[in-house]
Amino acid sequence: MEVVLVPAFADNYIFLAHDAGTGETMVIDPGEAGPVLAEARQRGWHIGQVLNTHWHSDHTGGNAAIVAATGAVVTGPAGEAHKIAGLDRTVGEGDRVRFGGAEGVVVAVPGHTVGHIAFHFAEARVAFVGDTLFALGCGRLFEGTAAQMFASLGKLMALPDDTDVYCAHEYTAANLAFARTVEPGNEALAVRGAQI
Repeated sequence: MEVVLVPAFADNYIFLAHDAGTGETMVIDPGEAGPVLAEARQRGWHIGQVLNTHWHSDHTGGNAAIVAATGAVVTGPAGEAHKIAGLDRTVGEGDRVRFGGAEGVVVAVPGHTVGHIAFHFAEARVAFVGDTLFALGCGRLFEGTAAQMFASLGKLMALPDDTDVYCAHEYTAANLAFARTVEPGNEALAVRGAQI
């Protein structure tokens, strides 16, 4: 599975994934359609699926335009189906999604929103986690509780160590600045800060 990061808005990432073996392409969390449609067109890829991790418009706002342009099938969290227009399929914990030659498992990760989900493609060693986990941080608690987020982060920590985790915002520098206020003498943070 080849994954391309498509920047959107001020700090979002939309993910364009492609399976070379089958030629299938999917989009994960398209807040807007223009940049991801342009990227797919430039690469000669046809989008057949859209996956949504949660209902926020910066993750779903491009669904309708992508469907109109490509006829893609849209899959999203069953617990938030009433908040996402145009879902073709709803999924929850343990459900499976097929993409090319890979099968993904849905992981319920409430906290940021109550019905938030992640998609883990074990064989491809890829997880799309939306706004649950970020470099040096986690998502804000808009609807869920700290206990829910803690349990969700535990699920993601249990994934194999060689999993590439794709989070949907670029918050690394801001998270580092906050972490330094909490642990100003942390040597690991100093090293990480130099890398960033």
